[in-house]
Amino acid sequence: MVNTPHPRTPDPSNAPISTGNSGAAEPPWPLTTWQGWQRFATTDPVTPPQPDDPPRSIEERLAYHSSFVTIRTPAISQLAAQVRTLMILGRHQQATARPSLIVTGPAAAGKTTALLHVGRACHLARTRENPASPGSAHAAVPVAYVLVPPGATAKTLITEFARYLGIPVTARMAQTQLTDAVCHTYTQAGVQLVLIDEIHRLDPRTTTGAQTADLIKDLTERLPTTFVYAGINVTDTPLFSGTRGAQLAGRATLITCGPLPARHGTHHPFTDVITDIENNLDLQRHKPGTLPRHAPYLHQRTRRPHRIPHPPHPPSRQAAITAIHDGTEKITKASLEAIRLDHLAETHHRPRTRTR
Repeated sequence: MVNTPHPRTPDPSNAPISTGNSGAAEPPWPLTTWQGWQRFATTDPVTPPQPDDPPRSIEERLAYHSSFVTIRTPAISQLAAQVRTLMILGRHQQATARPSLIVTGPAAAGKTTALLHVGRACHLARTRENPASPGSAHAAVPVAYVLVPPGATAKTLITEFARYLGIPVTARMAQTQLTDAVCHTYTQAGVQLVLIDEIHRLDPRTTTGAQTADLIKDLTERLPTTFVYAGINVTDTPLFSGTRGAQLAGRATLITCGPLPARHGTHHPFTDVITDIENNLDLQRHKPGTLPRHAPYLHQRTRRPHRIPHPPHPPSRQAAITAIHDGTEKITKASLEAIRLDHLAETHHRPRTRTR
């Protein structure tokens, strides 16, 4: 019998630090590692200018508009509420897999943004509620973020889970050994929320895809945590087909990052988002109300085929950066029209040439 390794919970104090060209120390870790996630979750997000703040430099304002604030869309609010509820429901559930969530929608619809926003909020809330005790060697790890690799197999996916917490992996380790190590370490680390992105890459119709889907089911039953998945139009993929798809669909609540309608009853969701964006700009001569006034144009401009509007961030952010560079310090319809969007949006928006 081969003993399964049970690695210790990672210690953030041991993370190597490198210094980039800016002179600031930055750990060279992606979000799919604990160190990278810890840095993302605990780094203060950019903040909009406040009335009493001193003026920011051009470089500071360019950097601000490049990253910009996360606008709380209806999908983010719905996801946050559902995650809180399911974490409470699953806290004391032991016998079967806990209920989960799937965030779906077209490409570039804000699924990953919603996933990361909710994950960060959960991380901060849990670490505030359960701070590391004085002298503790290890910090709490309430959230894990994993990407499904292209052509995923059960072995490559469980390796991604292991990589997140720095669990040693060797080529000779069997999948069952690695799975046992992951389940032990994630439980000891106190992981309460697992975010799995790019779930549409799984195809349960293939042998490897079926094995990978079975691995995820196994993890949901063995780990005392809530699972949230994100993927492109998952209801149109094989992920929901067959016996395995029925199991997933029967346990998961679907949240759609779909189109922001121009009007919904008495509300104007798209205009509301545009207004939030304008309120967070840092331009010296921009006239308030300009972007909401051009909301119909922006809705049409950023629409994709099948009435899927692209998030309105890109044109407004690019126009703000251009306004700082050229000294106009304001966004107008002309400056919005000068911004080039992605090819799909541009092709859809471009007027058709009539043929005789």
